[in-house]
Amino acid sequence: MKFKSLIIAALVALGGSSCNTKQFLDINTNPNQLPTSSPNYVFTNALNTTATNIAGNTNGQGSNELGFYWAGQWTQGNGYIIVTTQFAYQFTNGDFNYWDGYYDNLQDYQYVINNADANNQKFLKGPSKVMKAMLYQQMVDLYGNLPYTDALKGAAVLAPKFDDQKAIYASLITLLDEAIVDLKANAFSGSYGTSDIAFGGNITKWVQFANSLKMRILIRQSKVAGSDAYIKTEINKIVTEGSGFLTGYEASIGGPSFFQPAAGQLNPVYDRWGYDATGAKRALNNFPRPTKFLIDGLKAAGDTLRLKRIAYAAGGENGNTPGVSTKAEIAANYVGTPFGASSGYLPANTSSVGPSLLVKGDYNRPYVLMTASEVQFLLAEAKQRYSDVTLPNTAKAYFEEGIVQSFRVLGANTAGAAAFKGSKIENYDFDSSTDKLAAIAIQKWIALTNFNGLEAWAEYRRTNLPVTPQSIQVPDTKRPTRLFYPNTEAGSNVANVTAQGTVDVFATKLFWDVD
Repeated sequence: MKFKSLIIAALVALGGSSCNTKQFLDINTNPNQLPTSSPNYVFTNALNTTATNIAGNTNGQGSNELGFYWAGQWTQGNGYIIVTTQFAYQFTNGDFNYWDGYYDNLQDYQYVINNADANNQKFLKGPSKVMKAMLYQQMVDLYGNLPYTDALKGAAVLAPKFDDQKAIYASLITLLDEAIVDLKANAFSGSYGTSDIAFGGNITKWVQFANSLKMRILIRQSKVAGSDAYIKTEINKIVTEGSGFLTGYEASIGGPSFFQPAAGQLNPVYDRWGYDATGAKRALNNFPRPTKFLIDGLKAAGDTLRLKRIAYAAGGENGNTPGVSTKAEIAANYVGTPFGASSGYLPANTSSVGPSLLVKGDYNRPYVLMTASEVQFLLAEAKQRYSDVTLPNTAKAYFEEGIVQSFRVLGANTAGAAAFKGSKIENYDFDSSTDKLAAIAIQKWIALTNFNGLEAWAEYRRTNLPVTPQSIQVPDTKRPTRLFYPNTEAGSNVANVTAQGTVDVFATKLFWDVD
């Protein structure tokens, strides 16, 4: 593993117990000097880095972006030469290296865990363990087996062994249990809550986020043979713990109290695909385009309220009226781009990523890590698969609430969700849907659009739903099932990478991808 000397922005000689955001983002650090850092500053920086690693920014693509493409939600605008790594699946171990950034970020959280007690900041251990669990879950879903028990030990272990991916998943449940114990025992004190740019020091919300992540990890394994008893036992433990789940709000990073209208200090999504600090449109604003499959499906179901939040009408956002399309916002003006199309679908005549994600001037929107809608669909699937778990509501109730929460987070009128009850529309009306698990999977896919591409791609691999079209660039039916180990790891940890055997990114499936 690539060893990281603990170089963390905004950590040198920043005494005090709170975090001044503008000062934090303005700090420069000598990359050749190992700083002595207060855990609260490391924690704030780690959260900001997590958002950037997942979302990307002007420096490069984040992991979520690839997920949006390979889940069939986004494709490429035709104002560019087609990117064959993404849309023809012509990639190698030199492409899509999220590994190094994730492990550097994990090292930050581990630093906080290791140093919180000595600095009288025990309240940071629980949140850091939650974030560590989330990042490792995403890493497993990208790469499979990877360093876990030997990882994050700095110079003590420069070539860590790889752990089995299924064992890591089990360890993450234990880690989240530990996090919850730490959280309940150590409330944020004084002004230290300002260092928590996720939940502002709210312990209850951190515990609910931890429980929600546990549900994600457990349900991801629901098709693995012999896992039912384990999954049901763990779900019942969550219910017994009693704090509940993300409900009516998202797990998110930053927001108006953190992101600033200055270069390098914007919400990372806004910075990558939206506008710069002066309001000038980024060149990449025309790159990601909602797919024809996505837009046509929403129109066919009469799901126009969400459509108008997921996408702008053809021609994009009206620069003089932020958040509103240039063309009239009627269904006929929403035009998707076929996945992988390289010509015929220019920005002027196709829809772009919509106001649920990008609005001119809205540079300080929180960056969403997990939505309440996703959680409701996880609960719906749990209750549908395991009717005897102690979750209090029915699968139908969780399903319908998932749609409501999807409307809410998109910024659509939640009253519109009620129109689908009793509508007889397949995969929208729970009672009329012939395959309840398919309906849950498809609604979750819609709800993840614009918010969590990684989860959408992982769920697509797990459920094979929805049945999205193959890229126009690909002559056969093969699709990626995972990523290669990056060449940086192969170069520094060759024996342990070699021990994983030959990776075929079209055939070497992850342990939870069983069909």
